[in-house]
Amino acid sequence: MLPIDAAAHASSWRRRHPADKAVLSFGLLGCAVALPPWPGAVVVAVTVLVIALGPARVPGRRLWRAARAPLGFAVTGAVALLVSVGGAGVHWADEGPRHAGELLARTSAAGLAMLLFAFTTPLSDVLPRLTRVGIPAAVVDVAAVMYRMLFVLYDTTVRINAAQAGRLGHRTRRARWRSVAGLGSAVFVQAFARAQRLEAGLAGRGYDGRLRVLVDDVRISRAFVLGSLSVVAAVVAATLLLVSVLP
Repeated sequence: MLPIDAAAHASSWRRRHPADKAVLSFGLLGCAVALPPWPGAVVVAVTVLVIALGPARVPGRRLWRAARAPLGFAVTGAVALLVSVGGAGVHWADEGPRHAGELLARTSAAGLAMLLFAFTTPLSDVLPRLTRVGIPAAVVDVAAVMYRMLFVLYDTTVRINAAQAGRLGHRTRRARWRSVAGLGSAVFVQAFARAQRLEAGLAGRGYDGRLRVLVDDVRISRAFVLGSLSVVAAVVAATLLLVSVLP
């Protein structure tokens, strides 16, 4: 199991309905996108961190590890805004630092809001409920199978890579590239074989186009939803107040 999935299953909000957490997370995501990047994105980011590290009990180290990759992409995109390419060549953009800062602020706040939902809501709780909001059952079934296969293929990749390392497959650069090629082909064969066995197993169990799974009977908490809406409203009010006060 990946660290983010393990944290979601161990979260203190694990037994809450996904809709409860979606109102909070996607509400803060909307604030990060719609409000001015300064100071709106900063207020959203601070709010998400307080909630994640406080009531949600998200491990700070795992949250940082999950946020590093999207933050790196954001930094790469922000660097491109610092320069301008024209007839005179490459030169510093006049509004480059401001645009780069706004991009970093928005993406960081939006990414943290999404990670809050991911670290508190396992995907296995979300997928079976998607059919209730109009998502076709076939799409949900494909997503569920892909989600399961990801863990299987990840475990297969780790075991094959460890076996290659034990046979000195990473001793030199040339050997490492040869091992990577062999790893890719082996994982492809394993995935194809598992897909065939899965298809045969479903056919033998009378698959009729829908996978039926048990879903925990969890009710939507009106108090939690109202509290989430209050947090979103407070973020909006604080941002508008700071906009009118700060230069």
